[in-house]
Amino acid sequence: MQKLKGNNIYLRALEPQDLDFLFLLENDEAIWEVSGTLTPYSKHVLGHYLENAHRDIFDVKQLRLAICEESSKVVGLIDLFDFDPKHRRAGLGIVVLQSENRNRGIGAEAVDLLMKYAFQTLDLHQLYVNVGADNEASLYLFQKLGFLQVGVKKDWIYSNGGYKDELLFQKINL
Repeated sequence: MQKLKGNNIYLRALEPQDLDFLFLLENDEAIWEVSGTLTPYSKHVLGHYLENAHRDIFDVKQLRLAICEESSKVVGLIDLFDFDPKHRRAGLGIVVLQSENRNRGIGAEAVDLLMKYAFQTLDLHQLYVNVGADNEASLYLFQKLGFLQVGVKKDWIYSNGGYKDELLFQKINL
């Protein structure tokens, strides 16, 4: 687990005590556009999800980790999804829930830790991220960490009565 510990945060597997945090995050309509969520989740459904969150990435093709400060407070979640061991790639997603925890380097440190894990431990060749063209903070984060824009998905996200572009970024482990 040492690989998932940084200077200011660490990443860990989800625990049953994360239910309240997960409930707040998954039901925060402000982030539904990013997560693709359309309806709220009950604590019962999320509790069942947590009971199965221990399953292996090679089995369920995804991995969700809690982003924790040194005080053990959970501040966000980071995911690998669409894990493809044959082609050695996965998607990456991150959310830091409270605005006061954003722009403090937490996201950059979490992504850096997960990239090292993905490239060194899982032996992935590449990671990709999908970022809304208007999400300046995420665009800055992923470009700063060496992700390169490789595509534009035109009118990809329907939001507030209109369409938005989504940008595709890749980080290839050379």
